[in-house]
Amino acid sequence: MAMRDILDLDRYPLDRPGTPEWHALVARCRAELAQNGMFNLEGFVTPGALQQAIAEIRPVMETLSFTHRRNHNIYFRKDVPGLAPDHPALALCETVNRTVCADQIMQSVPVWIYEWSQFVTFLAATMQKDALFPARDDLARVNVMSYRECEALNWHFDRSEFTTTLLLQAPEQGGEFIYRTDLRSDSDPNYDGVARLLRGEDPEVRSLTLSAGTLNVFRGRNTAHKVGAVKGGRDRMIVVFSYFDRPGVVFSREDQMGFYGRTR
Repeated sequence: MAMRDILDLDRYPLDRPGTPEWHALVARCRAELAQNGMFNLEGFVTPGALQQAIAEIRPVMETLSFTHRRNHNIYFRKDVPGLAPDHPALALCETVNRTVCADQIMQSVPVWIYEWSQFVTFLAATMQKDALFPARDDLARVNVMSYRECEALNWHFDRSEFTTTLLLQAPEQGGEFIYRTDLRSDSDPNYDGVARLLRGEDPEVRSLTLSAGTLNVFRGRNTAHKVGAVKGGRDRMIVVFSYFDRPGVVFSREDQMGFYGRTR
């Protein structure tokens, strides 16, 4: 399957780096990142490629996926230095989803996109980075997460500055992307603000409903976010692509066990 059959390269000319059209797209994405903390490319993946990806992944999801179910705080850490264990910013919430890892779908549409050098070059340009590098971790490189009815990804901050996702399948209802931009900063953890958010008292919370085939790049390290509970019989299926500022990144064994139920 050629990359032109997978991505809408007429609308999004990732295969033509350095051209005026490519620079215009990068400039648009940079502007949206600066203004909104994210950019979205609707219809990034073609309908045919979406169907193929779902057909490739669904049997693996149904038979080999790891059910990630755990109570956690917004930091996904047992404790936070300087924060009392009973501080309301450490209130627990529940996340439930099924996860498939890259090593289970090596020959699949999501992995082909992840490994395509022009995709990595484009992302680095939108993030204004000299380069991005794929993870060396065969579990964390590419994850496909499925949320069934009543399942959700609860409040958290991302560890990396940017998160890159691709929605393969939208649910019938629910599954909204819910976020609070710049709730904290690198210099101010804003624990009281986090507590207000968890109590449902933050008026700055926003919600976004994405369509299947949309690429989303999100600045999530200081923006709290979650996925709303899915409603209906169709699961929400989303790909998470993990790139880093340095080569050779591997998750710790503790993180691998927590997120994937196994280590490599």
